[in-house]
Amino acid sequence: MLVTIIGYAAAICMVFGYLPQAIYTIRTRDTEGIALPTFLLMFLGSVFFVIQGFMLGNAPLYITNLITATCSAIVFGIKMYNDYFKKR
Repeated sequence: MLVTIIGYAAAICMVFGYLPQAIYTIRTRDTEGIALPTFLLMFLGSVFFVIQGFMLGNAPLYITNLITATCSAIVFGIKMYNDYFKKR
């Protein structure tokens, strides 16, 4: 029971840690201060945790990282667009 509560607490912290950056980036399209490799690696790490959470049947791990992977992918996509397509 305590392990589950800690898992959900970690999930809430992770999601609310990612959301402000994702929301800011989506609203402003400002990616000047974002390191491209950071969000690529954060996305990949989240995807691996989604797979692990699914394989273990661990809902907090699966759901949290599904949300953070989505946020990371969005920020990464906007960053790629800004850096490689918009400046041309």
